[in-house]
Amino acid sequence: MIAGFTNAVARPAGGDVAYSIGGPEGGAPVLLLHGFPQTRAMWGHVAPALAAAGHRVICADMRGYGDSWKPDAIADYSFRNMGAEMLALMQGLGFARFDLVGHDRGARCAHRMALDAPDRVRSLAVMDIVPTHLLLSQLTRQVAAAYYHWFFLAQPAPFPETLIGADPDYYFESCLLGWGAARLADFDAGQLAAYRAAWRDADTIRGMCNDYRAALGPDMDDDAADHAARLACPTLALYGANGVMAREYDMHAVWAARCHELHTQALPGGHFFPDTAPGDTAAALAAFLDA
Repeated sequence: MIAGFTNAVARPAGGDVAYSIGGPEGGAPVLLLHGFPQTRAMWGHVAPALAAAGHRVICADMRGYGDSWKPDAIADYSFRNMGAEMLALMQGLGFARFDLVGHDRGARCAHRMALDAPDRVRSLAVMDIVPTHLLLSQLTRQVAAAYYHWFFLAQPAPFPETLIGADPDYYFESCLLGWGAARLADFDAGQLAAYRAAWRDADTIRGMCNDYRAALGPDMDDDAADHAARLACPTLALYGANGVMAREYDMHAVWAARCHELHTQALPGGHFFPDTAPGDTAAALAAFLDA
């Protein structure tokens, strides 16, 4: 799945978590978490570059996605529960403390992990998000129009699952292109094939919908309880220069209010810049991690 990496499965909580691992065994560990509607295959070019720079790189499929398990309960998809599973995965691999990188849903999970376990997360890099509580509690019509999928996917089952299941490629590719400021030709053919293989599975469609259902329920409750908390670790906020987040938010101001030490950087492209500009993404991450 990722060149030079070993694929494995662990069971840190109630089900299987698929992951790929590579890089020198003595390298500083870094966990990479993908977003919607992707899998760990999205790191196919970024992860090897970080491994070549001396990092021990772990790329995991979050629950509900890819080859990882898809529990039934919506509460199982809260970022707190998904984050706890990733923390347990890293502990089981022998990494008590590690650097953490996330894109999209993976970035939201990573944000929660850094808040819940500040002693475990050495540094945090979030890609093309603003905090969930901010997005939902101060929703503008422009963001609502661009990110309509949050509310469609969160509708009760089996409504979104049924509509998406009629043509998964059409729906999920519309997500990659509609608010991603990209073309299909911008995506690596092998990575796109991995995404398609995953999202054509009915259980994966259900899992991804439950991820968004949790965002409007337990995630908002968790975030409301500590929405003023500041991240203790060094934080990097990357965002697509042509994406919705850059257009609708002052990304530096948003994250500066929530971090003790912040670095921000715009990268070429829209929301899916780790796919469409992997070299720039890897270079930005390597510079931050090495610093």
